[in-house]
Amino acid sequence: MIQITPQMRVLVAIEAADFRCGIDGLAQRCRGSLGADPFTGTVFVFRNRRRTAIKLLVYDGQGFWLAHKRLSKGKFHWWPEAGDRVGAVLKAHELQVLICAGNPSTTQAPPEWRQVAAASA
Repeated sequence: MIQITPQMRVLVAIEAADFRCGIDGLAQRCRGSLGADPFTGTVFVFRNRRRTAIKLLVYDGQGFWLAHKRLSKGKFHWWPEAGDRVGAVLKAHELQVLICAGNPSTTQAPPEWRQVAAASA
C-alpha cells in the first residue's frame, strides 16, 4: 500500500498522459517532460485526456508503485493550469483531496511551519 506522508513531495503533470504507458513509460515522462528523477520518492500524478482517471507513480526504495483510479461518474474538474510550467507541486493533504475528485486549492490546512514567538523572560 502506498503511504502518502506530509514529508513527501507531490508533483502533478499538467499535460495529459497516455494511459497505455506503464511504469517505464511514466518514469520516462518524469525524466523527460517533467525534468525530475523518478527514483527520489516523489509522488508523480498523471491524468488521462478525458479527465476520468489518474495514475500515481512513486518509488519506495525497493521498487515502483503504480496506482490507477478511474471515476465511475464525473471527471476530475480541478487540474493545474499550464501557463509556462509542465508540473505543479501539491502538498500531501491536497493530493488526498484530488484523489477524491475534489478541488485541492480550497483546502484550509494550517501552514506546515510557522515561527513560534520567543518566550518573554
